[in-house]
Amino acid sequence: MFTLRELPFAKDSMGDFLSPVAFDFHHGKHHQTYVNNLNNLIKGTEFEKSSLFAILTKSSGGVFNNAAQIYNHDFYWDCLSPKATALSDELKGALEKDFGSLEKFKEDFIKSATTLFGSGWNWAAYNLDTQKIEIIQTSNAQTPVTDKKVPLLVVDVWEHAYYIDHKNARPVYLEKFYEHINWHFVSQCYEWAKKEGLGSVDYYINELVHKKA
Repeated sequence: MFTLRELPFAKDSMGDFLSPVAFDFHHGKHHQTYVNNLNNLIKGTEFEKSSLFAILTKSSGGVFNNAAQIYNHDFYWDCLSPKATALSDELKGALEKDFGSLEKFKEDFIKSATTLFGSGWNWAAYNLDTQKIEIIQTSNAQTPVTDKKVPLLVVDVWEHAYYIDHKNARPVYLEKFYEHINWHFVSQCYEWAKKEGLGSVDYYINELVHKKA
């Protein structure tokens, strides 16, 4: 059985970006519901004793949707930081190479997240085939992992992620999100992706977040 992970920061640490009330609903209710749903759905099935990574990469339907939403939210929380953080030189160089400049990456990332229709997630992911960083939109619970791409950064653009604090102003939420990116974590993910590929996602999920006792 899976449990809801703790937030990696205090709920009152994000200033005017996200409020404690927003985290109470988003983490304490929405994220918790995905955990509860998955635990109920896998009882008595082939996935009952599987790792979250195995479920994410081998399931479909409701089981996949809830497993993916657990992972997507886990990863989103780790992409957030109460304070400004710095990119590694390696990641900075890769973004400049693949997008022309850090400013262009920000512009493209926010534009992609702003224009994503409906509910979903906006990612920066490492393409193992091209060895380049890509910006990817996914709808609902979808994740780049199923396309064998390694997530580096994600922003949640389901309305419940920002409506409490920013109402329908998704662009305002995205600008504030960008000010609170945990670039140290993103840099680590890039380093892991280059060394371990999808194995880094397996390690993140099963050893760092949902390690079995």
